[in-house]
Amino acid sequence: MKHVSTSMNSYISYMLAAAHHAVHQTLATRLKDHGMQVETWRILETLDSEQRLTMGELARIVLMNPPTLTKMVDRMVSQGLVHRQVDASDQRKVNLLLTDLGRKRMTEIRELVRVQDREILAQLDPQQVEVLNCVLRDLSDTAG
Repeated sequence: MKHVSTSMNSYISYMLAAAHHAVHQTLATRLKDHGMQVETWRILETLDSEQRLTMGELARIVLMNPPTLTKMVDRMVSQGLVHRQVDASDQRKVNLLLTDLGRKRMTEIRELVRVQDREILAQLDPQQVEVLNCVLRDLSDTAG
């Protein structure tokens, strides 16, 4: 995305949103070529690294509201990427788990995301990367 100077550039909230938009659009384009949405990747990646998550836990981690997540997970279940399992210790809870197909698809697209990360990081020196990670972590822990 070409940088255009506007009065909006003086707002950190706008600049963060603009950076997110640019990164999200690039990743969405890469994943679309593999029939996947960014949100689907977030879900698969999270489930691949976590043992068992409830819908509420997953919604928090993947930055989605629960109704939208439920619809997306329903589609993923019908595609055979994830399955629901009633929690053994609490029958009211439902855990989400990757299927073998979901794990295979995750492996196929993981490198696409890593390539994008490397391209972003190549624009920064190591000290900038460290500062950026620290600032973003702090902001995500305290914002909203």
